[in-house]
Amino acid sequence: MATGTTTIRSLVKSPEHRDALSRVREWTRERFALSEMDAILVTELACGLPGCPPVETVVAFWTGDAKRYHFKIFKPAREVVFDDLPLVWLKDSLAVPEGFGCDCC
Repeated sequence: MATGTTTIRSLVKSPEHRDALSRVREWTRERFALSEMDAILVTELACGLPGCPPVETVVAFWTGDAKRYHFKIFKPAREVVFDDLPLVWLKDSLAVPEGFGCDCC
């Protein structure tokens, strides 16, 4: 729906979009052997910066020891496949140092 030069996008996402986010969440749980108690956030972000993909999927998760991890996949969630996720042996490099601030999560 367009109003003048401003485009208003619906905040209600389609079932397919929710399914894609859920699929990435479950793949993250599987890949990193996370428990059902570990929190996982999967979202899509738009980027307007030069060289940045128009939409990227951002994943953040917290383990039982309150350690936070995050990574980005440079495509919409609906296009993500299991092999796009970082390999399990990279988990330590995904950890966010205490006090580190970022815009993604």
